[in-house]
Amino acid sequence: MKKISLFLMAAVVLPLTAQENLEDLLAAGVEDAKRFSTAYISPAAEGMMYNTANGWVQSAQVKKPLKFEFSIIGNATLINDSQRSFTLNTADYNNLQFRDGSNSKEVATAFGENDPDIVVFSEVNNGVFNEEVEFVLPQGLASVNVNALPSAFLQARLGLFKATEVKVRYFPKIEQEDVKTGLFGVGLKVEFTEWLPAESVFPVAIAGVVAYTNLTANYDFTDDMIIEGENQQFDVRQNSYLLQLQASTKLPVINFYGGIGYVAGTSDFDVLGTYRVRAGVPLFETTNEFNDPFSIRNKISGVRGTVGAKLTLGFFGMHADYNLAEYDNISLGVHFGI
Repeated sequence: MKKISLFLMAAVVLPLTAQENLEDLLAAGVEDAKRFSTAYISPAAEGMMYNTANGWVQSAQVKKPLKFEFSIIGNATLINDSQRSFTLNTADYNNLQFRDGSNSKEVATAFGENDPDIVVFSEVNNGVFNEEVEFVLPQGLASVNVNALPSAFLQARLGLFKATEVKVRYFPKIEQEDVKTGLFGVGLKVEFTEWLPAESVFPVAIAGVVAYTNLTANYDFTDDMIIEGENQQFDVRQNSYLLQLQASTKLPVINFYGGIGYVAGTSDFDVLGTYRVRAGVPLFETTNEFNDPFSIRNKISGVRGTVGAKLTLGFFGMHADYNLAEYDNISLGVHFGI
């Protein structure tokens, strides 16, 4: 259980702590901070929504009434090069400039790395004259040699009545290194082929699946170098939805499955608390103190395809599958049930 909790935490802790100096951008003003943060965070938010929509189904066959299965499932969302960086053009910003004088440059998203560090500055008024505040742009997961977005969770499925089963995934909210995170999901699967008159001799099972997953996370921190304040937090609320048509073979030991589905989701990233720019008032602002300065919402929707295989040996099973979508994903799991 402890190892599973640490793996789930990694999915949220790594992206959040990689953003640890994101709040320093408030020295350039709220508008500039939100513009940069949106481009920086969006790939990770979108990738995590696709990630948590995976791992729901490894067979089109449903469990018989009151039969059950418990699973430990791990997902890994693959990161493309195009998702590791974005173009920061200073012409799009009010008060953010590169220290080396560049007008535009490729900089890291939450998936990437700035090697070497990229230094930027903004101007603030200290009450007497304008001065420059210098800081380093935040790094991403590549800076700690993480090249995929991981998650893991516990999942169960239970046969309810003919051709129907319910699925639940859950992990209680836990806290580690100032990050709290929890996950909950529910799904329903209906096997259409069980309603056929000769379903017992039909070689392939076909089912429909609908599922919902909710992920919450909160990172509580305090920065007193460039930005000081109270109750400073990053808060994440994410919902993902899956609608899938699935088919699988009906063999006793090893089975192959595949399907096509539709994924949708929303992710809200809120910067909460009080933030004060120590050096003065950023240009284009009237104050150096910001309360709950901004929120970022991301949405996804798209088609995905799944291919995989599941091995069953008595009460024990294991699976592996690949999901092709805007953010590709590999899913692995072990299963115990009757």
